[in-house]
Amino acid sequence: MENRTEIAELGEFGLIDHLTKNFEIHNASTVLGVGDDAAVIDHFGKQTVVTTDLLLEGIHFDLMYTPLKHLGYKAVIVNLSDIYAMNAMPTQVTMSIGISNRISLEALNEFYEGVFLACEKHGVDLVGGDTSTSNKGFIISVTAIGEVAPDKFVKRSTAQKGDLICVSGDLGGAFLGLTIMEREKKIYLENSNIQPDLENESYIVGRLLKPEARKDIIEFFEQSEIVPTSMMDVSDGISSEVLHICKQSSLGCVIYEEKIPISDESRQAAYKFGLDPTVCALNGGEDYELIFTLKQEDHDKIILNEEISVIGYMTDIEEGCKFHSKGGNTFNITAQGWNAFQK
Repeated sequence: MENRTEIAELGEFGLIDHLTKNFEIHNASTVLGVGDDAAVIDHFGKQTVVTTDLLLEGIHFDLMYTPLKHLGYKAVIVNLSDIYAMNAMPTQVTMSIGISNRISLEALNEFYEGVFLACEKHGVDLVGGDTSTSNKGFIISVTAIGEVAPDKFVKRSTAQKGDLICVSGDLGGAFLGLTIMEREKKIYLENSNIQPDLENESYIVGRLLKPEARKDIIEFFEQSEIVPTSMMDVSDGISSEVLHICKQSSLGCVIYEEKIPISDESRQAAYKFGLDPTVCALNGGEDYELIFTLKQEDHDKIILNEEISVIGYMTDIEEGCKFHSKGGNTFNITAQGWNAFQK
């Protein structure tokens, strides 16, 4: 039997010291990190970007199939993705957790290994947080702070008519990963003797459990002297995200089915589950890619970047938000993505 250390043995301050002892400072803007009443940050004349996310067990993640290390990684990544979506660079995070007594110190160590990995990979400092007892499962609240040169941040509301609509990476994989995990969980609950069969679907399972924030795209923009006219990250599905950009920019759009990037792994998995890959890409959430609009004259700058696909363009508001299928039909785009308050 593995060793199990009860959290209560350390007390709150002992726990915080234990969990944060390996975190080093990476950013000059972090004047004072963990260990005082508050962190001190100085962004040296840059503008500060702040975002926060709440992740609740049973709503946003299921510990039956989510390794704690992956969960720690993802909790940081989903916040960094929001910072990148503002065309900014993340510099600090705070991490607050509510834990029930079923979580041991060893389990929390695993979770913080993932937090540490994400911070290391993106050059971000963990500068604070809080721990509390929870009688409602595992609760995670992360705040991310970033910096951007004055007025270089990119909003959702500033797209222009004629702008190209682009997305990074590929879409629908995380939803398909969730589909296979939920299916295997159901089978396991009905018969615990049956071992989960993930059918070599490591790509889509990885898209769900260990997503990546697109720092590379923001760095590419800087190198290529591109400033998107609008941008957001794809957490709820691109149908929902493109409608946000249209609504906030008072414009319409046209999206082409054949332009939507879907990986071969996702396409094959969708067919196997009897799903339409395009519907998964449009309405599945949690891909954490970037959707952004560009001036048409910037098209030549992105043409050689295999990580960026042009999927449509912005139109007058009167033309509505349209989707052109491969079969030549035109549909209105509706938001059927993830809804945090659905029953």
